[in-house]
Amino acid sequence: MKQVYEDNPVTFYCECSITWQGNKGAGTIDLEGCGYKIRRNETRASRVEWEHVLPAHSFGHQRLCWQDGGRSNCVRTDPVFRAMEADMHNLTPAIGEVNGDRSNYRFGVLPTTDYQHGSCDFKVDFQQRVAQPRPEIRGDIARIYFYMHDRYNLRMSDSQEKLLIAWHKQDPVDEWELERDRRIAGHIGHSNPFVTGERTWHRGYRPTGDGLTENATSNQPPIDLTGPVRGNQRSKIFHRPDCPGYDTISEHNRVEFASPKAAEDAGYRIAGNCP
Repeated sequence: MKQVYEDNPVTFYCECSITWQGNKGAGTIDLEGCGYKIRRNETRASRVEWEHVLPAHSFGHQRLCWQDGGRSNCVRTDPVFRAMEADMHNLTPAIGEVNGDRSNYRFGVLPTTDYQHGSCDFKVDFQQRVAQPRPEIRGDIARIYFYMHDRYNLRMSDSQEKLLIAWHKQDPVDEWELERDRRIAGHIGHSNPFVTGERTWHRGYRPTGDGLTENATSNQPPIDLTGPVRGNQRSKIFHRPDCPGYDTISEHNRVEFASPKAAEDAGYRIAGNCP
């Protein structure tokens, strides 16, 4: 994913500049330059995390594997879930703290909620579990949602559909969104048809499920042993997504790392029950 944003190194929600480090998408963020104020988590605020615009929980809980063991079970057993989780069209660089604050909340409009991250045009209502992004990316978000729901035959609530259709109209596709789509298509072999204009979401749209058959019948790829991991800042232990305990670390103690090496460099060790 880093290659997609190499010459446009800014975070999705806050437009803060990124300085890339290494070749795996790790980076540091110029918080002062964009007026970002740390709300709570200084460690996560200082690094780039790859945000699932449509949260993994939102698409994962519609898979049987999630009911039988949550995210870690889906990673181990479900090639369709792994395809959804790795789909580059759904991934954007974000300030780690904003990624954590957004959590798996739905998007909406919060006119009476105060800003919590300095100059960053992003709001979260933690009680209602709603996040409000800046107007300039609302159409981008809508088209990512349309793509994920269409390709993987996901259910969308009536209220979310109405909101996203409105956002799509209010914030049309711009040149960077088209360029991002072209670059991602060059990596994975297909575009987001809601960005290119080949498809248009409307009320009552019936998803094609294009991504289900090809991923369900493909050979399951090996677990990525070099990708993102999740640590427990209390125990200083980290888990890969295929490890028991990955989904049970409390939000208060949870720390995300771009790779096992990044976790080890920060003083963490891998959990003993990781295969």
